[in-house]
Amino acid sequence: MSVPLLPLPPGGDEAYRPGGRNLAEIVAGEHRALLGLAGWLTGPDLPAGRRREVLDVLTAALSRHLSAEEQYLFPAVRAAAPESAELVDREIAADAALLTALKGLSGPEDPAVADLTDRVGGHVDRVAALVTRLRAVATEVELIRLGNRWEIAEEAAPTRPHPDTPATPPWNKVVEPALGVLDKVRDVVTGRRTRLSDPARRRAR
Repeated sequence: MSVPLLPLPPGGDEAYRPGGRNLAEIVAGEHRALLGLAGWLTGPDLPAGRRREVLDVLTAALSRHLSAEEQYLFPAVRAAAPESAELVDREIAADAALLTALKGLSGPEDPAVADLTDRVGGHVDRVAALVTRLRAVATEVELIRLGNRWEIAEEAAPTRPHPDTPATPPWNKVVEPALGVLDKVRDVVTGRRTRLSDPARRRAR
């Protein structure tokens, strides 16, 4: 397949196996985490005092996930399975709608949270089908190399929804890391948590 990746060392795919997780494993794991956060947010067992925190984490996780997806998964599917191009286009539009819905939430008690969690479930189902198509034609080495780039992209990705930014390379690879820097500065200043594993932060006064 023709994916914009750095060239392999001499010897080719058979002689070289990069370290790291493959893209399919990463996406599946993140999908489980997103569904877990969405279910927790709307479930009866989450204390009211923690709903804001969980919504913040879900917002950041979705923003990072969709950014990496549009930078690497979708271009790879287009290149490796051209017959899936229309499905990719539809998913890019769905991603923008998901980010718009996320940005429009007034808080964890907003009735639209239920619609958001439904959108997350639909996203997981549709993207899992695209990953299945990619796995059918990509090599394990290609999937690992894509996984490595996915993880790098997520580290630089925005932690807040930006539905109006470019959704395809090359511009998303330029714009989204810049927005990611600004988002992370805001997160530090406000004490906003973006991962459940974050240490407790003192709110800025």
